[in-house]
Amino acid sequence: MQARMNNPATVIPEAMPAILDLLKATRKGGVPETTLELVHLRASQINGCGYCVVGGVRSARKAGLTEEQLSAVAAWREAPYFSDAERAALSLTEAATRLSDRSDPVPDEVWDEAADHYDEQQLAAIILMIGTTNLFNRLNATTRRVAGATW
Repeated sequence: MQARMNNPATVIPEAMPAILDLLKATRKGGVPETTLELVHLRASQINGCGYCVVGGVRSARKAGLTEEQLSAVAAWREAPYFSDAERAALSLTEAATRLSDRSDPVPDEVWDEAADHYDEQQLAAIILMIGTTNLFNRLNATTRRVAGATW
């Protein structure tokens, strides 16, 4: 397997620092790192970005997610390993990643559940993590970055 090209955010030197600054700011939003890692991993699974899934599992382990959680992210609704707040973040992640799957991409019930667990700053952080992850997924899937490869 070989990537089509280098990651576009490294080809244009000014892009990667801007994206990394966004991630850094996102991590200051008051959301547990483990939750942000779950968000990243689930969006990456949905988008079929092997590069981000493999990297996301590594980051999630470092952040403290258990092997049970990591093995069950794709089936989080049926697994007992997630808190109600994590479930709300995962539901929001799925809705915001699959925008074209329904006429109301993020239904009120999904939003309200997330808003029951997170304040506005935390919701902003989760949404920024979803968006940034989707950006990375699109860059890596388009260029066929190989899972486990280095930059």
